[in-house]
Amino acid sequence: MWKDFKEFINQGNVMDLAVGIIIGAAFGKIVSSLVDYIITPLLGILMKGINFSELSYTVGNADIKYGLFIQNVIDFFIIAFSIFLFIRLLMRFKRKEEVVEEEAEIDPKEALLTEIRDLLKEQKNPE
Repeated sequence: MWKDFKEFINQGNVMDLAVGIIIGAAFGKIVSSLVDYIITPLLGILMKGINFSELSYTVGNADIKYGLFIQNVIDFFIIAFSIFLFIRLLMRFKRKEEVVEEEAEIDPKEALLTEIRDLLKEQKNPE
């Protein structure tokens, strides 16, 4: 059983998942601080100081704080959009890397055919 567990842990997928979770947690802190300290105050200025988190409705002894719910929904959309932009940026870099890799790998047969083509062009048009 211990041997199976060690093999499971040493698989690439488990290690990749662990790294992804750690980076995701750190990225979550960055995005949360972006939302809490930059975007939300700017939205507050644009909305003339409306603070949803203070909205509530009292029924008997219970306080229904629907404003916090509205604020959390807005935060969710801001965070989701920020992550979307970040992933889009990463995908753009990844596409550029793939294009460079494809250009670098030339099949030897293809290179030979290119040389033959160029030689035939020179024979037709001697200059």
